[in-house]
Amino acid sequence: MEGNIKNDLSLYLVTDSEILANRDFYSSIEDAIKSGVTMVQLREKNASGRDFLEKALELRKITKKYGVSFIINDRVDIAMISDADGVHVGQSDIDAKSVRKLIGSDKIVGVSARTLEEAKKAKSDGADYIGIGAVFSTSTKLDAKSVNIETIEQITKEVDILSVLIGGINLSNIDKLKHLDVDGYAVVSAILKSDDISMEAKKWSDKINVMKK
Repeated sequence: MEGNIKNDLSLYLVTDSEILANRDFYSSIEDAIKSGVTMVQLREKNASGRDFLEKALELRKITKKYGVSFIINDRVDIAMISDADGVHVGQSDIDAKSVRKLIGSDKIVGVSARTLEEAKKAKSDGADYIGIGAVFSTSTKLDAKSVNIETIEQITKEVDILSVLIGGINLSNIDKLKHLDVDGYAVVSAILKSDDISMEAKKWSDKINVMKK
């Protein structure tokens, strides 16, 4: 599993249709994928179950078309119905061990972690990767508590698990993170707020490729 998803985590787009405002949801996400996004997570905080499922089924088609991994935030049932590649859960959601029982061993399980203890538990519960954050303050998750750089360093040093950083990361501050031993960066508004999503996603993809060298 690790070998399969390590590269997928590189540029991890988390959806938010409210940021897109009146722009078409599906074509916006597809534009981002075509320009270098390597994984997509469907996270729609205010969507009804019906709307969430509709988006999941359509995004599953789009992500399959481009061979991009597709993750559902929190909703294990919708992940199973849409045949998503996996589920991402937070600390207040179902635990990773229970998610694994439901979705099986061939699917991806991601867990949000803010402390060393949470990261260790995610690993022992069978998670494939962790999302560490919020690294910087973010407007897309106002209740997100920040994680300092020292904690990130400690997690990546002491817990042998794939990881992505999330929370307020943009092209102006990402260089502050390049010394950290992580596998990717999860972004929301940094790409979706852009007037030209294709161009912005390409900038991100190019930047991350340079940082990896």
